[in-house]
Amino acid sequence: MNLDLTPEHEMIRKVVREFVEREIMPVAGEIDEKEEFPWEIIRKMAKLGLMGMMIPEQLGGAGLDTIGMTLATEEIARGSGSIALILDAHNCLALEHIYNFGNKEQRERFVPPLAKGEKIGAWALTEPMAGSDVKSMQTTARLNGEKWVIKGTKMFITNGPVADIVVVMAKTRDERGKVGISAFIVEKDSPGFQVGQVFRKLGLKASPTGELVFDNCKVPRENLIGEVNHGFRDVLQVLNTGRVYVAAMAVGIARAALEQALKYSFERTQFGRRIADFQGVQWMIADINVKLEASRLLTLKAAHLRDKGKKFAKEAAMAKLFASETAMETTIKAIQLHGGYGYTKDYPVERFMRDAKLLEIGEGTSEIQRTVIFKQLTKEHGLK
Repeated sequence: MNLDLTPEHEMIRKVVREFVEREIMPVAGEIDEKEEFPWEIIRKMAKLGLMGMMIPEQLGGAGLDTIGMTLATEEIARGSGSIALILDAHNCLALEHIYNFGNKEQRERFVPPLAKGEKIGAWALTEPMAGSDVKSMQTTARLNGEKWVIKGTKMFITNGPVADIVVVMAKTRDERGKVGISAFIVEKDSPGFQVGQVFRKLGLKASPTGELVFDNCKVPRENLIGEVNHGFRDVLQVLNTGRVYVAAMAVGIARAALEQALKYSFERTQFGRRIADFQGVQWMIADINVKLEASRLLTLKAAHLRDKGKKFAKEAAMAKLFASETAMETTIKAIQLHGGYGYTKDYPVERFMRDAKLLEIGEGTSEIQRTVIFKQLTKEHGLK
């Protein structure tokens, strides 16, 4: 793997970094405090192609590869975890699912408005009683003439309360213990579809998360994505890419915390010295930096493998696991280094910590990532 970024990748990082520092960082704390969807920023990001990062330009996207997406995501998350999460659900989950597994007509109809940021996407998999255990989902879809009738409830859906287009997973077969899962495109004005509870969260507060209710919701027959009963296979592939994105988010948040901790260590004095002059502080920051760099390299490796068309499920799980736990550790240490000030809203490190926690949970908990890694290892070594 060539560790040198291409000029195109360097330009992507530069452009997004400048946008984040100009448009996002000055308001990141405010949008978190108000818990409001940042419509104005999203519209500006759409003009940069960030609402369709990996979608070809002819369909309204930016045409980035996975490495480019990873670099852009790190920069966005450094400014605001909430905005990065909005883009995760929109880009890597909803939009990628339709683009990668939808047919020509679905791509032409649904992808351009999403990629241009004219519509917001969401991806509905999790349910009240089915989180990590996807096959236990209770939502069903039954074909009735020319309509699919979807019945069930989805929980903790990012962008759900504001989404125009939702990719919904549902059971389409349950015979003799065999579960068939299929994916459907549901538009917000579909009969029988409504937004339920909107959750107030510990962190990532400007990213709306809600309950979606499908009360015999009717969608056209042609809104089935891919093959009927084969959606679970597609879901796993979508999650693999999503995990690379979450890892990049974690790197961005950890980087923001490290930068703030380093800056503060040169400003704060105790016992007549800057705290940066104390060896304990120096070692703390050095250890954080080592894990941050390792997280970035794991993430870029997973992105590189995906771009080369190679298997990357294990690497995506490793990146997501290590980077998310590094982000949590880094933000906690950043608060510790700030002392009492770190526990207040006067400094952003408390927001970084609240935002980082979800990354150990969403798109597969740390425990699930360890299981994925182990299973992939056993396959590689021919063990059963």
